[in-house]
Amino acid sequence: MSTMAARTPEIADGACLMIASSSEEFRHRIVAHVGASFGPVTEAVGGADALAKLNESPCRYLVLDRHLADLNPDELEDMLRKMYPALEVILLDSESGVSDLSVMSEAAPELPPDENNVQAAAEMVGALETIDETTASPANAPAIEETSEEPPPLRGDTRVEPLPGMLGSAPGMVTVFRLARLVAPRNTTVLVMGKTGTGKELVARAIHDLSPRARGPFVTVNCAAIPEALLEAELFGHARGAFTGAVQSRLGRIHAAHGGTLFLDEAGELPLSMQAKLLRFLQYGEVQRLGSSDVFRVDVRVVAATNADLGERVERGEFRSDLYYRLSVFPIELPPLRERDEDIAPLAMHHLEKLCRESSTPPKTLTQAAKALLKRHSWPGNVRELQHAVERAFILAEEEQEIRAGLFHLAAERVTR
Repeated sequence: MSTMAARTPEIADGACLMIASSSEEFRHRIVAHVGASFGPVTEAVGGADALAKLNESPCRYLVLDRHLADLNPDELEDMLRKMYPALEVILLDSESGVSDLSVMSEAAPELPPDENNVQAAAEMVGALETIDETTASPANAPAIEETSEEPPPLRGDTRVEPLPGMLGSAPGMVTVFRLARLVAPRNTTVLVMGKTGTGKELVARAIHDLSPRARGPFVTVNCAAIPEALLEAELFGHARGAFTGAVQSRLGRIHAAHGGTLFLDEAGELPLSMQAKLLRFLQYGEVQRLGSSDVFRVDVRVVAATNADLGERVERGEFRSDLYYRLSVFPIELPPLRERDEDIAPLAMHHLEKLCRESSTPPKTLTQAAKALLKRHSWPGNVRELQHAVERAFILAEEEQEIRAGLFHLAAERVTR
C-alpha cells in the first residue's frame, strides 16, 4: 500500500463511539451496556459500512469485530490507522471474547477535561470487559476441551470471483476483487491506485458495471491529456461566448455522466486551479458552466485513478489535502505484475487466445521455456507490456502452433528480478 497522508478527523459532539460487527446481536449487547452513559452510538454492519460512515461522521472510538463478514479486519485496521490516526480502534472477538482494551485505558485521559467523558470512557472499558467475560464463558455452558485444530479462515480471506474483464489468483488481486465488489453497490467515491498498465480503468469499469448505475453512462476524463486551459470547459461545460471559439453552449463531461459514473483517470495530474472547483462538485453535487451563472445539480458517482503517490503530492503542496480525502474515501491498490508470478502465464495465454480468435487462427500455445521466460521478466510496463509482448510473438510465430521463448524480444537487463 502506498503511503497515505494522515487524516485527523474532527470529533463531533455526540458521535464518540462506532461499533462495526456483522452480528446484530453483538452490536446490540454493546449498545445496551455503554449506550446510555456514552451518548449516541453509531452501528456499522461490516467493514465497508464502517469506512463509509467514518467518512461522513468521524468518531473517537471504533469497536471492531474480528469476525467481519466482508473485509479482513487486520487489513481494515491498518487502513483505518493510516486514514484516521486519532481514531482508537478496539478489537473484539464476537465469538471467543478476546479483545484488546488497553487502548481505551490509555486514551481515556486524553479526552477533553469533561468529567462526564472520562467517566463514560471508564464505564465503557468495564462494560466491554464484562461483555468479554460473558461471551467467553456463557452461563451454564459446557466445558470445552482444547484442541490443536486451526480456527476456520475468516470470510474476508476467501477467494472471490474476478472482476468482469479481469483474471488473477494472486493474493493482491484477490483483495482488489473483493474490495471492488464490496464498494460497487454504494455511491462511495473510490480511488484506484497502481502503476501504469496494471488495469486501473478495468477496475473502474467493473465497479460501474456491478453497481446500480450500470445502465447509466460511464464517462472517462483523462486529466493528463487535456490542456489546463480547456480542462474546466471539458469537465463543467461552457456557455456560448464564454471564450474565443465558444460558438455554442455545451454541457461538460460531469453533466454527461448524470445517473452514471465519472472516471477521472490520472487524477494526480489535475492542476491546482481545477482542484478547488472539483472539490466543490464532490461536496455539493453542483455544476456551473464556464461563462454562466446557472447551477445544475447532477447525480454522479466518481471513481478516480492515479499512478502517483497522492500522499506525497499533498506533502509537497501539489495536491489539495481536502480533495485527496474526498477522492480516497475507499482506496484500492493494484499490485504490479512482478508481484503476481502465478498470474503471468494465465494472462499471457488469455491474450494469446484472444489474438487467435480475432484473427481466425488455429489455437496456439506457449512452450514451457516461454512461460519460464515470461515469469522471470520484471514487467515494468505491467499487464499492458505483457499484452504487447504476446502480440509481437504471435505475429512472429506465423504458422507455428507453439510460441517459443526465442520469439519474445525482451530487454536482457530486465529479465532478472
